[in-house]
Parts: sequence; C-alpha cells; structure tokens
Amino acid sequence: MSFFIEVLLGGLLSGVMYALVAIGFVLIYKASGVFNFAQGAMVFFAALTCVGIIDKFGVSLWVAVPATIAVMILLGIAIERIVLRPLVNQPEITLFMATIGLAFFIEGLAQLVWGSQVRKLDLPIDDIPNTYLMDNYNILVSNFDMTAAAICGVLVTVLALLFSKTKVGRALRAVADDHQAALAVGIPLQRIWAVLWGVAGLVALVAGMLWGARNGVQFALTFIALKALPVLILGGFTSVPGAIVGGLIIGASEKLAEVYLGPYVGGGIEGWFPYVLALLFLLVRPEGLFGEKIIRRI
Repeated sequence: MSFFIEVLLGGLLSGVMYALVAIGFVLIYKASGVFNFAQGAMVFFAALTCVGIIDKFGVSLWVAVPATIAVMILLGIAIERIVLRPLVNQPEITLFMATIGLAFFIEGLAQLVWGSQVRKLDLPIDDIPNTYLMDNYNILVSNFDMTAAAICGVLVTVLALLFSKTKVGRALRAVADDHQAALAVGIPLQRIWAVLWGVAGLVALVAGMLWGARNGVQFALTFIALKALPVLILGGFTSVPGAIVGGLIIGASEKLAEVYLGPYVGGGIEGWFPYVLALLFLLVRPEGLFGEKIIRRI
C-alpha cells in the first residue's frame, strides 16, 4: 500500500507543475479565444534567460530571478503590442498562426542570445527523499518535488484569486465573453491583453526554472507545453480550476499507468498514456470537466 501511495503522490506532485503550465494557456485563451502555441517556447526562453544571466554576469540566483521576471514581463508586453494588437478582431485561426510563428521566433531568439548547449540550473532545494515520510511511513517522495509542488500551488492559488476576485479578473471575464462589448463599456482590451501576457511570462519562468532544475535547461523544455494539452482537454480550455484538476488527474494517471500497466506493454507508457486518456475523454465530454457544455441542434 505504501508503494501505491508513493507512486500516487509522485504523480500528483508532477500534476501540480503540469497545471501551472496549463494555466499559462488558459489565461491567453480566456482573453483572446486562441490557443497560445508559443507558451512552451516562453518556458524555454525564461529558463535559458535565467541561467544565461547567471553564467554571463556572474550574479546569484536571487539577482537573476528578478531580472528574468522583468525580461519576461517586457516580452509579454512586447508580444501584445507588436503581434496581437494589430490582429484585434481577426479570425481565431489568424491569431493561432501568429502564435506558431511567435514560438519559432522566441526559440531562435533564446538560442541566439544565450546559446543552444544544455545548461544546469541549481536551485536551493535538495533533491533527496523526505526523511519524515521515509522514516514514519516508508514512502519515498523527493523534497524537490514537494517544494516545487508547493511553489506551483501557491502561484496557482494566487492567480485563481486574482482572476476571480479582482477588477482585473472581472475585466478578463468580460473580454473573454465578447471583445466588442467589453470595448463598448470602456474596458481597455489592449491593457488586459498586456497584463495577461505579462502574467503568462511569469508563469513560464516559474515552470521553466522548476522543470529546468530537474531535467536541465534545454530545448526539450518546449515540449512540456505538449503535456499541457491533455490537461486542458480534461479540465477545459477556459477554466483555471479545470487546469488544476486536469493536471492532478494527468499527473497521477500517467505515473500509475507506467508502474501498473507499463510492464504489460513493454514500458514507456508514461509518455503517451495521457493523450490516450484525453482522446477517450473527448468522446464523452469534449468541452472538459469545467467547460461550458455546448448543445448543438441538428
């Protein structure tokens, strides 16, 4: 039983970090109605910028992180000003194609400025089993995973409260419902988009640092965004609580599937099981657990 709990906890802790990446997608989708294909590139850009500042200028992590936050906020505002603002009220497919081009540009810019070699990112978090859980319950859970999940949980909670209890959150919901109506009542659409892209940049930084510390800061970080797809399908593309619940479900299910089903299919199930689960879920509830159900009349 302790082994099952160990696997489940490991999956749930990973799921919290998946949820954080997914929230970056949700924020942009709620405001513009388009899937931000560039979110993975922003995760890579943020982590590489942080490590690059440390290596190039010889500063500490505590100096590099605020500097990277400023860079990501400026990047988000620049994206809104240069790319999105000229495309206001254009078809959603136009915005989607713009984010695809933006993804390749950000990936190339990051490697042009900081180089393409794999970098090591050291965070002041020990990646060792938690002694309390190990000694008292014989459960091996890494302190790094627990701390990373706690950081993601706090940030997710703050974002959820920000967009549900504040004036910015109300403006966001208005913009998400109808751009034209929001503009008609005086809501500054461009300012809301700038705020959201700035927040998405901050989310990308936290996700990039945590995943980069675990797997190394490398181009593969861009593919973390693909793991957010099953999360969004399960939770719903417009729901922050849905991203949280979807992340926990995906994180737990992929770990349990790898341990208990993997031996019967030759292993490696963790990489593709979430997509199979999401595909099956699409057949039952395509709008997601927290998405608004659409009734189509024939």
